[in-house]
Parts: sequence; structure tokens; C-alpha cells
Amino acid sequence: MSRFSALIFDLDGTLIDSARDIAAAVNVYFASQGWAELPADYVEKFIGNGPRRLLFDIFTEQGLPADEESVDRAVRGYIENYDRNPVERTRFFDHVPEDLRALRDAGIRLGICTNKPHELTQRILRLLDLAPLFDAAIGAGAVPACKPDPGHLLAVAAEMGLEPGSWAYVGDTTVDQATAAAAGVPFFVVPWGGGARVDVAPEQRIGRLADLLAKWPEPASASA
Repeated sequence: MSRFSALIFDLDGTLIDSARDIAAAVNVYFASQGWAELPADYVEKFIGNGPRRLLFDIFTEQGLPADEESVDRAVRGYIENYDRNPVERTRFFDHVPEDLRALRDAGIRLGICTNKPHELTQRILRLLDLAPLFDAAIGAGAVPACKPDPGHLLAVAAEMGLEPGSWAYVGDTTVDQATAAAAGVPFFVVPWGGGARVDVAPEQRIGRLADLLAKWPEPASASA
């Protein structure tokens, strides 16, 4: 039995620590409204469901107007702010670049499924010199519905031409976990980002991305 022939990854909290850039973009918008700055670790709690849900949840918890028009306006401002400095404070988690290259060198194809806006995703991958490693990377706005809708993840697999049972999804949140479950694919969780808060079986936890080289698909159930 061969290893998984492909792996699809979440981006924020899984490959890159982008919380400080995301928080900075939120805080530039907050400053424009005369609101107090939010700590990066506070903003980080809301990352994972895309910009609109991020801002809606923050506004709701902060007691700010969370009607559709207010959130739409905030999303536009947030994305404009983020696009100005998308990787100024962003860092890789431990060993990510070299481990991704090791996976590629082992013949494993790589993809990305993220709720970050699609064009911003593409720009960040280019700025971080990651774009050449991935066969497909699909963010929000490029599909009808985003994670946890399984169609988002399956759209990445379809673009990569992957066969069922040949690939797995890797993430750091319960959103990622639910997406994989809905798509019917194996799921692995990283130890950083929100990974420690995700309830999975021990064999689904990895210490670093290179550990995925040793992961093997479960054998198909034998017919009765």
C-alpha cells in the first residue's frame, strides 16, 4: 500500500502564523472608526471562518453594530488594509518550508484550501515563495461556498485531479476537522495554531509536517 499521493492544507494557523497581520488589518479599520485596538491573541480566536465571520464575531462580542451593512463595510476596509501589508508580520511555523519541500521531493502533491480571500491567498503564497510548491490553492470567493462546506475542499481535489482515498486534509481548527469529515477524507491536525484545541484521535496528531511522510491510508474494509 502506498502513502497518500497528495495532501491538502489549510493556510492560516497551519502553514503560516498570520495572526499579527490579520489583527493589524482589523485594528487599522478599528482606528478609522475611533475604536480601541484589539490584542492579536484576541483576534486570533476568531480566525478560521473567513473575513466576514471574523468581523461579525468580533463585533458581536465587542457589542459593536453587526448588521449586514456594517459588516460589509468593515470587510471591505479590512481586506484593503490587509492587502497593503499581507506578510509584514507573518511567520512560518516550525520547519514548514523545508517540510513542504520534503513532501514534494517524496512525490506527494500539495494543495491549499483556505477561507482567506482567493486573490489575497495567491498574493501571499507568491510573497512567501510558496506558490511553486502547490498544484492548486483555492480561497474564498473562488467557490460558491467555503469551509466547512465540503465543496470547497473537494474543489481543490478536483482541480488537482485526485482520486478518492488517495489524499488527506491537514489543518488546525474544528472548522478544518468538520470540512474533512463532511468531505469523507482523512484529517490530520498540527500542534500549533488552534491545533491543541481540536479533539482528534492520537494518530491524527502530527508534531511537524514531515511526520506526514509516515502516514498511510487505512486499508479498505473487506467485503462480508
